[in-house]
Parts: sequence; C-alpha cells; structure tokens
Amino acid sequence: MLKGGKSGPIIVPGKPDESLIIQKIRSGEMPPKKRMLEMGVKPITPSETERLARWIAQGVPEGNVAPDVATTEPDSLVSDKDRQFWAFQPPRPVVVPSVSHAAPVRNPIDAFVLAKLEEKGLTLSPEADRLTLIRRACFDLTGLPPEPDEVQSFLQDQDPRAYEKLIDRLLASPRYGERWGRYWLDVAGYADSEGGKLSADHPRPVAYRYRDYVIRSFNADKPYDRFLLEQIAGDELIDYENAPVITQEIMDSLIATGFLRLGPDSTSEREVNFVEDRLDVISDEIDVFSSGVLGLTIKCAKCHSHKYDPIPQRDYYRLAALFKGAYDEHDWLMPQHAGDGGKVMGTRYLPYVIPGATPVQLIIEEGKREALEQKAEPIKKKLLDQKLAQLPATLHEDLRRMLVTPPDKRNELEKYLAEKFEKILKIEPEELKRSDAGYKKEAEESERQVKLLEFRKLPEPKITALWDRGVPSPTYILRRGDPASFGRLVGPGVPSVLTDGKTPFEVQPPWPGSSKTGRRLALARWLIRQNHPLTARVMVNRIWQHHFGTGIVKTLANFGNTGARPTHPELLDWLASEFVRQGWSIKSMHRLMMTSSTYRQQSTVTPVLEKMDPENLLLSRMPLKRMEAEVLNDTLLLISGRLDETPYGVPEPVLVRDDGLVTPIETEKGMRRSIYVAQRRTDLPTILENFDLPPMSPNCVERNVSTVAPQALHLMNNAIIHRLAEAFAGRVKKEAGADPEKQVERAYWIAFSRPPTDEEKKIGLEALNRLKIEQAKQSLAETKEQKAEALPAGPKAGVDIKVSAPKAEPQEALSALSKVCHTLMNSAAFLYID
Repeated sequence: MLKGGKSGPIIVPGKPDESLIIQKIRSGEMPPKKRMLEMGVKPITPSETERLARWIAQGVPEGNVAPDVATTEPDSLVSDKDRQFWAFQPPRPVVVPSVSHAAPVRNPIDAFVLAKLEEKGLTLSPEADRLTLIRRACFDLTGLPPEPDEVQSFLQDQDPRAYEKLIDRLLASPRYGERWGRYWLDVAGYADSEGGKLSADHPRPVAYRYRDYVIRSFNADKPYDRFLLEQIAGDELIDYENAPVITQEIMDSLIATGFLRLGPDSTSEREVNFVEDRLDVISDEIDVFSSGVLGLTIKCAKCHSHKYDPIPQRDYYRLAALFKGAYDEHDWLMPQHAGDGGKVMGTRYLPYVIPGATPVQLIIEEGKREALEQKAEPIKKKLLDQKLAQLPATLHEDLRRMLVTPPDKRNELEKYLAEKFEKILKIEPEELKRSDAGYKKEAEESERQVKLLEFRKLPEPKITALWDRGVPSPTYILRRGDPASFGRLVGPGVPSVLTDGKTPFEVQPPWPGSSKTGRRLALARWLIRQNHPLTARVMVNRIWQHHFGTGIVKTLANFGNTGARPTHPELLDWLASEFVRQGWSIKSMHRLMMTSSTYRQQSTVTPVLEKMDPENLLLSRMPLKRMEAEVLNDTLLLISGRLDETPYGVPEPVLVRDDGLVTPIETEKGMRRSIYVAQRRTDLPTILENFDLPPMSPNCVERNVSTVAPQALHLMNNAIIHRLAEAFAGRVKKEAGADPEKQVERAYWIAFSRPPTDEEKKIGLEALNRLKIEQAKQSLAETKEQKAEALPAGPKAGVDIKVSAPKAEPQEALSALSKVCHTLMNSAAFLYID
C-alpha cells in the first residue's frame, strides 16, 4: 500500500485526506459495487472509513500480529483446577467390583450395576422371557419386529447360546445400518434441504450420498476412530487430486466430509450470503461437532467466554481456525446463478466418479397428461351439473358462460357472478378423485411421477463435501460475536481444558508438498487419542442411552458443569476403555451391552422398585420404550406387507397434499423405510413429525418423546393407516385362512411377536364376530335401499321388499378383520417395546 502501483502509493502516512484509498472510498469508487455483490460483502460503513483514516493519521503503525496459540507457558485462562473436573480427565483404569450375589453376573456391566443395587438392598430384576427378548433385541438393532417364523425358530433353539446367536444375526443384518445410521444422522443434522434463513428451503439433491455412507459404515462396523477421521478430515487423508485411480475408499473419505456440510445454509442465495451469514453456517457446524462428538456446549463461547465451563472465547475461535482452510468467511464459494455458465456452482461440489453413478431421469409422457385431462372432462361436467342443480335454474346459462370466460374478458354481470359463485362451482382435484376411482388412481400415479422426476433427476454426478483450498485468512476473536469488531488474532487449537495446558497444538501438512493446511486432520487425530477425555465416553454413553433409555450421563450433549453427573461413573470409564481396547468397534459394544443380565431384565415395576428406584437410575429393571417415529412407520409397513426394503439411493419424494398432510408416495412395491424418505426441513412426513421426528436446526442429539392428541388421531383416522390395516388383514387371511380363531392368533403373532392370551383371543373373536354381523346388517340395509330405488315411480308405502337374512360375505368378513387389525395397530402393546 505504501509502494502503490500505476496510480502511486494508496496511503500517505499521517495524511489521510491525501491518501488515494480514502479518496476512492469517500467518492464511492472503491470497493467496486459489482465486486462486493459477487463476493457477498456489505459496503464499507462511514465509521469504518473514519477508523481507517485515523490509522493513517497515526502514521500507519504496525500492531503485533503474532497469533494467540497454545504454548509451553501456563495458560492464564484455564487452570489445572479446571482440568480436574471428571469429564476433562481421561477415563481412569477401573477394577471390576465384587458383588455379594454373583449369580446374575454375565459380564462386567452386571457387576458394576449390581454393586450399586446392593448398596440399596436391591438386585437385578428377573430375566425376561424369550418372546420379550427377541422383540426387544430386534427393535433395538434393526428397528423392525421379528417375523413369526423367526420367533418360532428362536423359541425352538435349545442351544445355550441361542440368544447370543440371535444378537450376531441381527448385527449382520443390513437392517442394522439403517437403524443405527439413523441415530448418527440425527447427531450430524442430516436433511435433504438447505434450510437456513430463507423460506424456500432449497433441496440438497446429493446429500443422500452421505446418508448411504453412514449406513454402509455401520453395517461394516467401521471403527469409530476411522469413522471420525473420515468425516472431519477425509479430504486430508489421501492426495485424491493426484491419485491414479479413485477407489471406493477415497470416494468414501470425501463423501464422509459431508458431515461438516449438513447444517442449515442459506448462502446458496446471494441475498443472504454476507460475512455474518457465513459465520452462522460455521457456528452451526461447530455446534454439531462439539455437541455430537465432544458432548460440550462450546457454541456458548462464540460471543463471550463460557459462563459455566472453562472454555474461554479464545478457544472457540481457535477451534474455528481449525476449519478455516475450508470454511473461510472471507473466501466463500459462491452459488450458481443465471449467467454464471454453471461454473461457480460446480465449485461447491466434488465430482462423484464411481462407475454407475449415472443420473436417474424419469420422463412423463405428455400424452398421458392429455389422456388424464380428457378423462376428467365428463367427471367435471357431472360435478358441475350437481352443483348448478342447487342454484336457481335461471342462472345456469349465465354461470356456465362465466366459467368458460377468461377473468380479464368477463362483462360486469359475469364478474358479479364470479364473485358470488365461482368459488363454490370450482371443481377441485380432490373432488374429481372422490367421484371416480379410476381417475383417482391415474391422477395419483401422475402426481407420483411428477414428484419422482423432481427428486430423482440429478444434473450431474457429484457429492457434497468439504475440502481445503489453500492458505486461510487470519482468525480473530470477534467481540460479542460481531463480525465487524475484531479482537486478538488467534491460531488453530483445541479447548485448553481438554489438554495438559503446556503442550502446543501441532499442525502439519498431511503429506509433503500438500497445499492443504492439515488443521482438520490434526483435530481428528487429537480426537481419537486413546486417552482423550471425551471421545469414547460420549459415544458409549450414546449407545447406552439407545439401549437402556437413559444415558449413564443423562445429558448426552453436555458433559460439562451444568450437565448431569454419571449415575455409574466407574462403569462409564470401563466402557470407554473397553471401547478403545476392542478397536473402537460399535458392534462389540452392542454385543457387550445386550448380552448382559442388566439388558435382559424384565420391565415390571414392583412396589419395592417404585419406592427404592423410582426413576430407574440404578437400572433395577429395563425401561418400557415407545417406538420412535421411523420405527413405528416402518413397522406398520412391514406387518401389512407393504415395506419396500430397497436400500440406498435417491430419497423417495413426499407429497404435500391440499389438506396440509405430508405423505410418502406409494409405489407398486409399497413404501420404503423412513430413512430413505426425503426429509426436507419444512416438509417432514406427517406421521414422522407427529411422533417426534425432529427438524434439524442444526442437529438433534436427543429426541423428545411426547404424548399428544395428534398421534392418536393420526393412527385412528389417517387414510393411509386404514389402507395399511386393510393390507394387514389381507396378509392375515392369506397366512391363516378363513378360520377366525387362526386369524386372531396370526394377527397377534405378526403385530406383537407373541400369541394372544386366552382373554385376548376371546375378546378378539367376539369383536370379529360382532363386526361381521354389523357389516352384514349394513350391507342388508344398502341392498334394501337399492331395491326400493329400482321400483317403478309412484307410491311405495307398504311394499314388502324381501332380501336374504344377514350373512357375512367374504369382503365383509375381510372388512371386519381389517378393523380388528386396525385396533391392534392402535394398542399400547403395539406402540411400546417391553
């Protein structure tokens, strides 16, 4: 700036009015408005101009630009005492406790739990029966109930290790990754749309590749340390730009970095692509990372030092600096807009180069649309005639003329009639569907094809990824989080409280000659150190929570001072150490937890347990758990025979209906598992939203479990639920035949994975018989009405219309069975897992 270019020096020290830079800014020539718009930078304010002028007037003094980083010197902001808090210390070596009554102890988990129980004079509850155990295990590991034949096979298996073999089979099922991948997608904040500050909620057409990566990783039991490495720094694990061949491993590592691109992001729109908007995106990703992986509320330190945990504001910005090579608010990849030639948007993605990733495009033939419109015409005419019949005949001709005249060409009379009658005479699409079953089927298929086209067409094979792009801009502490108020310069680093406070944070390029910073790779490697205080603890606590209902630390995303203390601290440390010892294997953790006697307990609450352990903090019994949203939806599809288990790929579209309901679109195969249904932030499928599927803003570390009226109303009244009940009844009839007793038994086996009790069978048979009679009576009444209408015109009083006595026909019997099946689908025994 002092040397200048063709126009000479742009700064004259001590003389701001003679400095070219001040002259250009004040005249409005600089910065160029077009360039500011392209870069998403707001114009310089008068106060900023005057601040620059004062700096020039002071002689352009140079400040100390050495970044604030961790050194070997004692940290003045975080003390050794702060580091003594239990969660900030590495897991301690733990001796498995001895217990007075060792008979129930199958593995060390039981010893830790039983030791606590014995302090209160309690012991483990009795073991649940096999019917309960197989249903519990299947839902826990696959999110679906066992089929009746699978239950029978398990009951007949006399091998002492029958239960252990069951666990192994479930862990090997492809359904396992779909179940447990969903948990991680909550942590990551996965959604199929951008979200953010705009109401448009633009779709993310290739986000699903990350979803598929997660499912495959869980199915393959990818070690958790590797799983984290790939998601945080997959682009820095290998020199993919110069690799002779792009392997599946390389592609997976790049797709995995989508973990850091899942948060709400409005910056695809230029209207909300300024520095503060970009900082919001970065803040959300730091929140996802810290809450999901570290179990800390680090986001609180963005504007000021954390109020309760020893996390100074400096450490928040050190952490932000680790992501700066890819997430740089001053070097942001811009969205594509008309006139960009498509080049800019491409820089927001990496190419997907695995063979077979050809975009899917479905073409709807225009001829089919025309045929559908032609079929609608006579139906519209019939409906219009019916509506006109309710109005004075003298208006009919004028009303018909009004309806076919374009609004801008109507005369005064037609405008008057339109204001009064057009709304009630308008034929809505739903009316057409209700009036003609054939038209309804074709119209819904057309709507489905439109949605499939909208979701499945991909402009080009690509992936949403994060990658370093060169030297990042400096990172400053932002006072009160204000992007225009710079504080100290900081370098990359991790929260000081999670270190010994005297070791610098080392960052090296990932390979010699690399242009990448290596910052995120250094972060990932620090995370997966065997003695890291939080990484293993947070993950095993999350696995424990999904199996036992509550985490050992109840606050899954807050291991800090304001979070809950562990109910079994020694058990948590032992599990964390065991997790690392077993190669960070998540499946090994399942096997360990689920084969314990603690997991196999009954859920019965006795008066003694209610008094001594009312909240089940001592794990004196297994909790009763309600199905999550996806489990409920998938189970309804499975028992009705309408579950399409096609894995992976483009998300299945949803239909936003005129009544506001959001429903998946059914195909000939049925509907796919919920994890494969498109989940836009603003249009969640209604059944999933009613049962607490969370909106991702930015993520969800623990779901709410509510009990509200819309849940019961949806299961009772929703048309899709009724169709599934009919399909369930059809399956029962196919498998059990026409014998009512066998039908009731089969329905219970399918819905509850057990036979009905004698009382349940009696009630079921009585209900089935009563419903058949009611259906027959209803059919009889309809038949009499139809015969009466068929008589010649004239007085009909006293005419004896004879019909056969009521007798249930096959269709009426099936209708009665569907009502029984619908009742089972609404029962607590169905919705809750024992």
